[in-house]
Amino acid sequence: MTLPVPAARDVDLRVEPVEDVLDRVERSLQVRIDRDGVMRKRRSVGGRTDRGSWVRVERRSLRRIAAQGGNGPESAAVLSGVAMPRWDRAVTWRDADEPVLWRADETELVNDPPVGPAALVIEAPRLPEAWWEGLNASLDALAVQYTPRRATPDTESITQDLVEAVIRPVFPEVVDLTVDEWACAHADLTWANVIGPRFCIIDWEDWGMAPRGLDAATLWGNALAVPALADRVWAERRPDLESRTGRLMALFFCAKVVGPYAHDADPRLEPARKAAAGLVAGLCSA
Repeated sequence: MTLPVPAARDVDLRVEPVEDVLDRVERSLQVRIDRDGVMRKRRSVGGRTDRGSWVRVERRSLRRIAAQGGNGPESAAVLSGVAMPRWDRAVTWRDADEPVLWRADETELVNDPPVGPAALVIEAPRLPEAWWEGLNASLDALAVQYTPRRATPDTESITQDLVEAVIRPVFPEVVDLTVDEWACAHADLTWANVIGPRFCIIDWEDWGMAPRGLDAATLWGNALAVPALADRVWAERRPDLESRTGRLMALFFCAKVVGPYAHDADPRLEPARKAAAGLVAGLCSA
């Protein structure tokens, strides 16, 4: 009999106090973190060290670990042909008061900044051709590798049931939502997790097997506020995005934008509605 894993408190590390956590990381890894330059995200914080490295600290619930594991950045070190920071070491511990684990990974320092300050972009970035070549080489290399890990976009394990649960209430006219191709994916390929001008992918905690095209659809969808950029992503990743499963992943993304949690101020909203209409028409006529 498997006992249920307790749920953890929902926490946003952009506002949660983390000084004690960073103190513990420094003692464990024997480094000093530049506190003035710490970058905060909802689920992680990170900073440069006096060792010339980068430390990323994540808070992950036991429930999520039970579904996927908690060593994404470490396990991603086995991937070949993918541009990512070199992983060096880690420390992890269980929270004394909540059903969560804390994990700090020390990796190679990447000096170039993320392409976008957030998941989506609203202004066109200036990316050299070598960046696009790096994107294609890395995603092609990643897709042909295998892992027993299941990808967790938006912290949820992606399954056939999840794909249907997201798309069907928003686009019920698409009858067949069967995912027929699976591939290895980063699963959080937003503009905040790609580096430029020298291409590199960071934040590997969610990677695993996913429907083909998930990464391309995520990057494309988060570029919808900049039509020329979205078109470029689609053109570069056309084999993925124009496969049947890739179109489903594009619709999966659109369903999250235009569905029950749609926000009028979201700059992706109208482009996503327009794109979804074309995707639905194509999937229904196939």
